Amino acid sequence: MMARMSSTTEPRRIVILAFPGVQPLDVIGPAEVFSGAAGLAGSGAYTVAVVAKDPDPIAIRGGYALAPKMTTAHCRGPIDTLVVAGGTGVRRAEEDAALIRWIRSAARRSRRVASVCTGAFLLARAGLLEGRTVTTHWAYTAELARQHPELSVDSNPIFIRDGDVWTSAGVTSGMDLSLALVEADMGREVAVEIARWLVPFLQRPGGQAQFSSHLSAQLAERRPLRDLQAWIADNLDADLRVEALAERAAMSPRNFARFFRRETGMTPAAYVEVLRVERARQLLEEAGDPVELVAARCGFGTPETMRRAFARRVGIGPAEYRVRFKRTEPQPTA
Repeated sequence: MMARMSSTTEPRRIVILAFPGVQPLDVIGPAEVFSGAAGLAGSGAYTVAVVAKDPDPIAIRGGYALAPKMTTAHCRGPIDTLVVAGGTGVRRAEEDAALIRWIRSAARRSRRVASVCTGAFLLARAGLLEGRTVTTHWAYTAELARQHPELSVDSNPIFIRDGDVWTSAGVTSGMDLSLALVEADMGREVAVEIARWLVPFLQRPGGQAQFSSHLSAQLAERRPLRDLQAWIADNLDADLRVEALAERAAMSPRNFARFFRRETGMTPAAYVEVLRVERARQLLEEAGDPVELVAARCGFGTPETMRRAFARRVGIGPAEYRVRFKRTEPQPTA
């Protein structure tokens, strides 16, 4: 059972657990969101600490290291939000009995607990997810469900809240989850402002309009397919069925679909739908065009088709999304 924090005058203490083999973005993404909130609202809003079992810097593939602020043994006292990261080192961390005991103990003195990506496996091993609905990276949802039949695993959402436990999908979804936590704590205005500062760093191939974080890791390795991805992004109102894309790639539909999924981790239909949703999100935020026109410009055909796609990918309908996130022009000053 999670602890209930009795005072709101003290900074909310965010503790992010790292370990050898951690995915650095699972740590840095949430840290940047909470630090950004503290910067906007004042240094008393949050304190952020990355902790690990050992004091030594954690080597990261790519030639750098992540230095924890303190060890788990020295991380004592109440915690507002415990964030457990994921990464290739999760399997080894699952077998570290002392680390699992620490997660279980830290959760008892936390107001809420969250996982990023495969960090859900560590929460499950610690017994913190029993009977809850959770998510993780799409590639590992089946494995999580198989290993922990006591859970209800949903592979669709970017993140899920079940009581005082939050779980998120892969990598950059941890930033979406963290933004939702900030919104719950400090209101939508702060969360949206942080998102607007962070999102411009994530762009789609070819230097066109900004890409969603959920597609930034879905770029094919081979140039011809990357070129096709860029063409898709610029022609969302075209015929983007598998057969049409396969013809453009000079491949059979079956081979194209298999090749595309192997390269990007998504089916062509899913990729096109997500891209169309992302473009529609931009138009809903930035322009006042009717929903019918937005649907047509993004290749959905009908508003109902766009509504169903938004329900799957965003969790709310286009009209509600516009109400919540439409950018407003600054008022002129006298």
